[in-house]
Amino acid sequence: MKPVNRSKTRIILGKAYYTCRRYIDWYFGKKKYAKEVSLSLLPFISFKHSTPLLRQLKDVDMWMQHNKVNNLKIAIKKINGIVIYPGETFSYWKLIGKPTKGKGYLDGMILFYGKVKSGVGGGLCQLSNLIYWMTLHTPLSVVERYRHSYDVFPDSNRKLPFGSGATCSYNYIDLQIYNGTNEPYQLNLYLSEDELAGEWRTMSQPNYQYEVYEDKHWITHEYWGGYIRHNTIRRRKINGLEIVDDEFITENHALMMYQPFLSEKASNSTSDKNPLI
Repeated sequence: MKPVNRSKTRIILGKAYYTCRRYIDWYFGKKKYAKEVSLSLLPFISFKHSTPLLRQLKDVDMWMQHNKVNNLKIAIKKINGIVIYPGETFSYWKLIGKPTKGKGYLDGMILFYGKVKSGVGGGLCQLSNLIYWMTLHTPLSVVERYRHSYDVFPDSNRKLPFGSGATCSYNYIDLQIYNGTNEPYQLNLYLSEDELAGEWRTMSQPNYQYEVYEDKHWITHEYWGGYIRHNTIRRRKINGLEIVDDEFITENHALMMYQPFLSEKASNSTSDKNPLI
């Protein structure tokens, strides 16, 4: 996890290589990708969730947040109503396509090697985060997901476990979901005045509920001077009041881009004596 300083040439060549590999997978691979969109909603909600559209983040101008809302509106139109039939795979970027100015995308916030910068289509990670979190509460299988390598912002009103999202970058850092069930699943997405909301819908009432939780969380001080944040995510499968399964989902390791310890002054001013944020 020690930061690696790569040259611009290395970054460009690496991106080109992985981009080509993704196109080959999409168009010549053996996976059957979901492509049918239906305006008629399937009758039952398997899981739904929403997240706030605007957040005040340290050292991030709010215009990036407002541009993000525009970008989300465009991307949602590409995947809203998509139906994943049994045996099919959902690919986030194959459906959305490359975000460009010609398609109406604006500059928004993107994270590049742990630093905040602006880029066309910035902010679409909020959508991939939402889809990933919802999917963990269904029988669908996440077959490709990338964690955030950097922990850029301290927790602020965090409601979900650290590391419960899915970063994205066109086209090789993708989110892919496989339907190994016997029923179709449909993704329904929409924006309210204040929130990005979504739900997975299906043909029958779900038999199980899922509880996704953080099992372990720790911070290590590395020999080269930095701090790395770690945790593990697990999921309980519940039938009524009975837990029928408790499975490991993933582990996260992220280089912290902020000081993980409270100052002595801050520590004395709070009733929580645990020095970790």
